[in-house]
Amino acid sequence: MDFKTAALGGIFGAVLGVAAVYGLSSRGLLPARTSDSAIHAYLMKHPQVLVDMTNELQAQQQQADDATRQAAVSKLGSKAFFDPRVAFVTGPADAKTTFVEFFDYNCPFCRASNGAVRKFYEAHKNDARFAFIEFPIKGPNSIAASRFSLAARNQPGKYLAFHFALMDETGEVTAETVMAAAKKAGLDLTKLHSDEEDNSVSAEIAAAHTLANASDIDGTPAFIINGKVREGAINDQVLKEMVKG
Repeated sequence: MDFKTAALGGIFGAVLGVAAVYGLSSRGLLPARTSDSAIHAYLMKHPQVLVDMTNELQAQQQQADDATRQAAVSKLGSKAFFDPRVAFVTGPADAKTTFVEFFDYNCPFCRASNGAVRKFYEAHKNDARFAFIEFPIKGPNSIAASRFSLAARNQPGKYLAFHFALMDETGEVTAETVMAAAKKAGLDLTKLHSDEEDNSVSAEIAAAHTLANASDIDGTPAFIINGKVREGAINDQVLKEMVKG
């Protein structure tokens, strides 16, 4: 996932350290009036206390973020994610199981999830509703790959083959790997280049970012399965549990 920069991480760590000291005092583990040297000595002698408190604070923050994200997704409703102007949508419209993924082709966690996603799609393409949403956030190469992927939607029956071919890449997805994947998927390259230049492609990417912002989604991959949202890589077991609810 792509959440915090290194600088923000450093600031967050410093804040956690201060919070931990106040926490120690409030729990009676340190006197109310304790010198800096005494606090330093205590923490050096009991470093695990700071680690434990840091982990707890991080867990609480993650829970709060997850709750905010879930509330935003629930407020929007499922129709927002199955809009063909934003997502590649496939599967029965009345399916009981719904699957949404926000992804970036250069996201390692998206690639790590690809095996489970592809397996689930192949098993449920006839009884589940899928929405694949291009959400390029990892730089120019990711944006370019998404543009061509969006253009591939204009060639019926080719998009998912192209999508999974790009997700199978192990190195950075570049112009060269995009064209190789397009050939592998059997796309008409002349049409692909022409369609990629259409203004609608830029509009779809902008719409996906707008939807992600409204959903409080800021990293990839992000999954919404049967209305339940999760950011981060998944595997077969996690996916199975999310489907069960």
